[in-house]
Amino acid sequence: MERPRILIVGGGFAGLECARRLERKLAPSEAEISLVTPFSYQLYLPLLPHVAAGVLTPQSVAVSLRRSLRRVHIVPGGAIGVDPRSKVCVVRKITDEVVAQRYDYLVLAPGSVTRTFDIPGLTDYARGMKTLAEATYVRDHVISQLDLASATLDQRERESRLQFVVVGGGYAGTETAACLQRLTTAAALRYPRLDARQIKWHLIDIAPKLMPELGEALGTAALEVLRGRGIDVSLGVSVAEVGAESVKFTDGRVLPCRTLIWTAGVAASPLIATLDAETVRGRIAVTAEMRVPQFEGVFALGDAAAVPDLAKGDGAVCPPTAQHSARQGKVVANNVIAALRGQPLEPYYHKDLGLVVDLGGKDAVSKPVGIELRGVPAQVVARGYHLMAMRTNVAKFRVGANWLLNAAAGDDFVRTGFLARQPARLRDFEYTDAYLTRDQVRAHAQALLAKG
Repeated sequence: MERPRILIVGGGFAGLECARRLERKLAPSEAEISLVTPFSYQLYLPLLPHVAAGVLTPQSVAVSLRRSLRRVHIVPGGAIGVDPRSKVCVVRKITDEVVAQRYDYLVLAPGSVTRTFDIPGLTDYARGMKTLAEATYVRDHVISQLDLASATLDQRERESRLQFVVVGGGYAGTETAACLQRLTTAAALRYPRLDARQIKWHLIDIAPKLMPELGEALGTAALEVLRGRGIDVSLGVSVAEVGAESVKFTDGRVLPCRTLIWTAGVAASPLIATLDAETVRGRIAVTAEMRVPQFEGVFALGDAAAVPDLAKGDGAVCPPTAQHSARQGKVVANNVIAALRGQPLEPYYHKDLGLVVDLGGKDAVSKPVGIELRGVPAQVVARGYHLMAMRTNVAKFRVGANWLLNAAAGDDFVRTGFLARQPARLRDFEYTDAYLTRDQVRAHAQALLAKG
């Protein structure tokens, strides 16, 4: 008999943990396991601001899938459509070849993309902080602005190149602004023609508080750290328009600026829209066991799924965090195995262990298991948590060594020239325009079935 085919879409925290557990708990004769992912690594997303700031090298946060997986077949591409009725997933390989993959059990963990709004110029001029390529590009771009500002005698051009705006007062935005501000402050010492006081960082968010999940005391502590470094934090404000050399805020201010980093939340992968399934604010609705109730043998988890948060209750869904995604991956693997063997499925239950926010250097705020920490103790907890969460010992060693090297030797502020002369739009990095319509997905599925 042909082995059941288990297809996992996405190689992030959720997809990798699911694949690892399936590989360990299923005998080779029980199922064929495949993983669809465009990259051969799991991105450790929480440390992207450190990559942008040059504290960590890109490779150190790219955890090799082939070190973690032994029997799983890795399909190098991205899923661009699913027809659950025909049990077919359409994949665009990294060569742009479009193929259709059959499955018996499907695990959807495609993650999320940067959430954008209908703001003039946003998608053309904003930079994101969601992928490894984006973080690498942002670093190059920021250093290039210092280079160009130092070389020009035009005061208007210099002012616009030395103004930086980060939109989003969550963890990603706060850490990005904090880490990159430290980068430009240290770099300014290498530019004798620049006055460090001319370099201005702005963090804006439409919410009335910075990182409200941390609570009043830690949120205020983080705000004080940022403002103490000279970062202008504006709350209750958003972006009205983005241009090549300026940014207009909703409070009427127009800032000369050539760098806007957009971290204002995430949205479920566009792959979810190719399924005819119920959604909750764009995330696919699932049961507590992470089954998609409309379709047999389909599970969904991570950022793309609205997984009930049984620990909180009252209809809450789990937030899109790495902590939840990794644990959901293990539970989904158990449930796929249970479904294969005709056993009962288990619901997902996890009480949040807390939050860590690394502001660079000795500055951090953390709330592990409800205990509020700031400064060096918070930094120890934050970096210790990240090291424990890394999947392989090689990755842990690389990250730890990078932190020590940066602390001892600093940065050389080198530009690699990555995408130096190409536009760096959000959709170019996240491939949000690559997905098929439902009709196109059905056509691919029917073509595959016709071939037998």
